[in-house]
Amino acid sequence: MATGSEIPDITVLDFESTQSGCRLDQYLAVTDLGLTRSRLRQLIAGGNVLVNGAVAKPAHRLRSGDRVSVTVPPPGPSGVVAQDIPITVVYQDAELVVIDKPAGLSVHPGPGHPDRTLVNGLLALCPDIQGIGGQIRPGIVHRLDKDTSGLMIAAKTQFAHNRLSQQIKDREVSKGYMALVEGAPSPESGMIEVPIGRDTRRRTRMAVVPGGRESRTGYRLLERVSDHSLLELQLHTGRTHQARVHLAWLGHPLLGDGIYGRRSPLLPRHFLHAHRLSFAHPTSGESLEFQSPLPPDLQAALDSLRRDS
Repeated sequence: MATGSEIPDITVLDFESTQSGCRLDQYLAVTDLGLTRSRLRQLIAGGNVLVNGAVAKPAHRLRSGDRVSVTVPPPGPSGVVAQDIPITVVYQDAELVVIDKPAGLSVHPGPGHPDRTLVNGLLALCPDIQGIGGQIRPGIVHRLDKDTSGLMIAAKTQFAHNRLSQQIKDREVSKGYMALVEGAPSPESGMIEVPIGRDTRRRTRMAVVPGGRESRTGYRLLERVSDHSLLELQLHTGRTHQARVHLAWLGHPLLGDGIYGRRSPLLPRHFLHAHRLSFAHPTSGESLEFQSPLPPDLQAALDSLRRDS
């Protein structure tokens, strides 16, 4: 275990290597420093990791007893402006905030939406997240598509961001979704396990592709509604557009998904809502679970189909 010392705005982690012959980057990745692999790579590249007082490269081979020092500078300003955007807060403490994101709100700035995003609203709600976890996405631990509504976690400290990101990487965060799809999946419950990658023909889309990233989506039938099915999904991985791509591949695209299925007169967006979220608190380890009911637009579409059936 590394020991840390605090000097103004900087954290310095000092420890001795207990192995010989291991690459520096690999050794740091399995040492309990509370830092993500990507953050460690940045620190090594920036000359913030010393071995016996000298700047070391990622491939440096450690010897048992080598003195390793990791200097973690404070988060820099994000450059994203705070804006007063209504955000429904489900839970908040000193380490994190859980919000219920509305459909139509992008998570962070990007091409076509430089501001008026969830991040802009979070900065107004929690000014201290400036720079936490990244310059463009301060506080963001995981994302939802612009037109997907529901529960999201945002970190308010770098420690919480590191711990929550690790939980997601280790698949210890449970994310449940409500989805209304075309047709009737058979069997009524199962696991979709096909790889997802960038669509080779349309680069703005994702697709099931050989050699893509491992992706796993569990589903179970809740209700048959007219010629549609209401499903509960469990996302075991977090690929871009994962639920939408997997359900379309299964032959049952989301109602209203104009990219992976077809648009619907019942709904101006796809029917997908992150209704359940559970994880361990990054500091106390307490198990936290939150639920969110269907928003009015999705409930209205579902009720309309129920009347038709």
